[in-house]
Amino acid sequence: MSSQLSLRAITDARAALAGRLHETPLFSSSRTSERVGAEVFLKAELFQRTGSFKPRGAFVRLLQLTPAERKRGVIAASSGNHAQALAYCARSLGIDCLAVMWQGASVQKIAAVRAYGAHVDLEAENGLEALFRAEELAHGTGRIPVPAYDDDAVMAGQGTLGLEILDQVSSLDAVLVPVSGGGLLAGVATAVKARSPKTRVIAVEPSASPALARALAAGHPVETPQDSVADSLAAPHIGERCLRVIEQLVDDVVGVSDDEIVAATQWLYNAAKLACEPAGAATTAALLSGRSSLRPDGIAVAVVSGGNVDPPVLQRLLLTAAPGRT
Repeated sequence: MSSQLSLRAITDARAALAGRLHETPLFSSSRTSERVGAEVFLKAELFQRTGSFKPRGAFVRLLQLTPAERKRGVIAASSGNHAQALAYCARSLGIDCLAVMWQGASVQKIAAVRAYGAHVDLEAENGLEALFRAEELAHGTGRIPVPAYDDDAVMAGQGTLGLEILDQVSSLDAVLVPVSGGGLLAGVATAVKARSPKTRVIAVEPSASPALARALAAGHPVETPQDSVADSLAAPHIGERCLRVIEQLVDDVVGVSDDEIVAATQWLYNAAKLACEPAGAATTAALLSGRSSLRPDGIAVAVVSGGNVDPPVLQRLLLTAAPGRT
């Protein structure tokens, strides 16, 4: 299965999104730079509409639907961020939406999806079951499936984040991108490598849910445990289309532990005043742990991908003893 993702598709996606979404800020972080030993910027995508990067891809896919398809409604399986994004985008375009989530999903994310006017199905016990259930419901209801990541239009929409970063910072040495199903990584890598070939693209995933590392080793998507504190990065497997792009364009894959993700969540809250979800802190975890090698005189951007976390969960994470504390 090949992908049709290209820089042209991403620039077209950016034009389609004009006026619909925010251009999110890029913050410098002197404390992080001092600790890491390189100049670090944080791409604050947690300030995007619905609290994550996901509306970029969802909007682009929905804008490609025909009038007849819009009338049929849309459906997607998601632990929360894609569901919220699709619900928001669908409401903006007057399209009925059904989100297939699963038991144990974030209470805040479920409530947000419903607040955007979408229907929520919670029959599945985990992400893999949700994918199968969404397929069955799409077949039975005629709704149009909108994948969270393994779709060229979705990847193109996510790739607009890469174009924004290149507009906001020059002479970029490396960009660190969190990876779950691979849509954001594939899109950003395509945009960055086309515009700035020497910039290194570093993928960051939880060591507890190493979907990308396993897929690269096997040469195809592999079912992976979904047990990381960074629930938004715990996809059941990498997308096939995403993998084909990632294999060609990504320079390095870094795994970070749950303890490192929690410590980075605390760091971003205290040092940068960013209240992000654990998934959004994964790239910073890679920097703080020293697992990503950066040039001392280089400039790195860490994508802070989302901020959708239940307040009690965030409070617990911030009060958790970081590794090394007594």
